[in-house]
Amino acid sequence: MERKPRFVRREFLPREVSSISLALLLVAVLLLNALLYLYLSKFYSSLGRTETNPGLCPFGHFKLGAVKNCSPWLSCEAINREVRKLKRVGEGAVKKVFLSEWKENKVVLSQLTNSQLKEDFLHGLKMLKALQSKHVVRLLGYCEQQFTILTEYHPLGSLRGLNETLHIPKYKGMNTWHHRLMLAIDYVSVIRYLHSSPLGTLVMCDSNDLDKVLSQYLLTSDFHVLVNDLDALPLVNRSAGRLVKCGHRELQGEFVAPEQRWPYGEDKPFEDDLMPPYDEKTDIWKIPDVSNFLLGHVEGSDIVRLHLFDIHAACKKKDPAERPSAQEVLDTYRKVLTLLIREAAMPGTREML
Repeated sequence: MERKPRFVRREFLPREVSSISLALLLVAVLLLNALLYLYLSKFYSSLGRTETNPGLCPFGHFKLGAVKNCSPWLSCEAINREVRKLKRVGEGAVKKVFLSEWKENKVVLSQLTNSQLKEDFLHGLKMLKALQSKHVVRLLGYCEQQFTILTEYHPLGSLRGLNETLHIPKYKGMNTWHHRLMLAIDYVSVIRYLHSSPLGTLVMCDSNDLDKVLSQYLLTSDFHVLVNDLDALPLVNRSAGRLVKCGHRELQGEFVAPEQRWPYGEDKPFEDDLMPPYDEKTDIWKIPDVSNFLLGHVEGSDIVRLHLFDIHAACKKKDPAERPSAQEVLDTYRKVLTLLIREAAMPGTREML
C-alpha cells in the first residue's frame, strides 16, 4: 500500500495563511477607507454648511447661544435699552470694542473711534450685513446713527493668540498637525468666499503684515476661523476694468505682494496717483505665510509643509496671473488632509501590500 505524502498540506499552508492575511488586510483597508470617507464627508459637510444663513436663520435675523428661535437684528432702541457694556477690550484706528452683555449672553459692541473714518466704519457694516455666512462673525444688530455694531462674542479672541490658546491645558489636545491644518483650510475657505462673494470679488486689504492679518480673524470655541474685520474690503471688477489699491500710502516688506510695492525704485518718491492698481491675487501671495503660522511647529507639521510646498511656491509667483485661485489652493489643502489622514491611519499599508 502506498503511503500518502504527508508534506502536501504543509506545503500549501503558508500560501493559504498568506492569502488569508492578505484578504484580512484588504478588508481592513476597505473598512478604513469607508470610515475615512464617512469622517471626511462629515468634515466637508461642516465646511460646506450654509453659506448665507448662519445659524439657519433668515437674512436680518440671528440665533444666539441655546436659544432656539431666531431674533431680528437689534435696532438702535433695542441696543440702547438691552445691551450693557462691561469693559473695553480693544481699540483700532476705526473702532473701539467693548465686551458687553445682552440677555445674559456675552456680546461685542463696536463703536466708531474717529469721526473722520466714518465711511470706513459704514463700509465695514455694509460688508458685515451683506456677507453673513459661516465664514463671517455673526451680526446681532447695529445703529448707523450712533455708529454702533453688535456682534457675537468669541472668548478665544483673534488668531493672533492661537499659540497661547493651544498651551492652555483645556486645548492642548487640539495642538496637532491635523487640527492646525483644518484651521488653515478654514482660513483659505474665507479667502475663497471673499473672492467669490455675493457682492463679487473682494480683496482683504487690511493685511499689510502677518500680525495685522491674524488680528482680522477670530478663533471660535469649536476651533473654526471667522473673519471679523471687513472695513477694508474693496471690489475687483475685471469686466469693468476696476482694480484696487490697498490705501494711499506706500506699502513695503516681503509680506505684501510684489505688485503692492512701489515699482519705480527709491530714486522716484512715492506718488499714489502713479501707483498701479492690482487684483485679488495679493491675497493668494500671503496664504503661505499665514498657513505657516497656523501649522506651527508640532509633530507632523513639517510633513504637511512638504506636501504643500508646490502650491505654496505657486502662490509666491511674482506674476499675479500665474498664481492659483483661492479655490485651487483650497482643493489642494483638502487633498493633502485626506492623504495624510489615510497615511496616519494605516502606516506601512503600501509596503504590506
